[in-house]
Formats: sequence, structure tokens, C-alpha cells
Amino acid sequence: MHKTEKFLSKDDEQSIVAAIKEAETNTSGEIRVHIENHTEKPPLERAQEVFQFLEMDQTAARNGVLFYVGVADKAFAIIGDEGIDKVVEDDFWECTKDEVISKFKEGKFKEGLVNGILRAGERLKKYFPYDEEGDINELPDTISRG
Repeated sequence: MHKTEKFLSKDDEQSIVAAIKEAETNTSGEIRVHIENHTEKPPLERAQEVFQFLEMDQTAARNGVLFYVGVADKAFAIIGDEGIDKVVEDDFWECTKDEVISKFKEGKFKEGLVNGILRAGERLKKYFPYDEEGDINELPDTISRG
């Protein structure tokens, strides 16, 4: 079994997808989680590559958010598209990242991701509120794997 498959149980994955769906009911932002075993690149650089590969930079408001996890590397990054970075406060990503990492250090990977996703959705609501009439789910809510 691959390390990425052991990282989260099927129930954990369902909880994370449910958190994405819940977070996206508050915001027009699009949230994805990507899990892979290993990369030679620094986590932030790899997250930016995955962001492009998943076409997260193609949302109408440029408000995609990626939670990147490198299992074997014990790496984590969270990045957002330019639409978000133009409007949020400087510590926007660090606060969310700290929340996730604190749970990861306890071995609570599902909880870390769920908490981070819900926090991101709540914080994005201020800048990118959900639009009942025109909002569509532009990206899949499923976890991607590399």
C-alpha cells in the first residue's frame, strides 16, 4: 500500500470532502486538497505546480485555495490564487497553516485539514461571499493525489 493511501482512511477522506463542501457554502472560493508521497522540490514550489496542473488558476474570481501535503516528506503548504492575495491581510495564510500544522504534529491529519479548510472558508467569506444566484462549483471537491 502506498503511503498516501495509509495517510487518511476512507472515512477521513469523506470528512475532508464534507468540510470542503461546507466551507464552499460560505464562499465562492474553491478549495482543493492534494496529497502525494514525495517530491524533490520545496513544498511551496511543488504546491504552485500542482495548483497550475489542477487548473486552480482558472476560476472566474481567481479565488482557488490549495492544501498541499507531502506525506513522506512531512511537508505542508497552503496557497491561494492572485484574487485572494490581492485582498487578504498579510497573515491570512500563516494563521490557517499554523492551525493545520499544530494538529499534524499530534498525528491528527484529518482534523488538521478539516480545521484548516473550514477556517479558510470562513475567512474567505468576507472577501468572496457565496452568491446564491450565480455561484457554481468550478472545481471538484475530491482529494487529488500525485
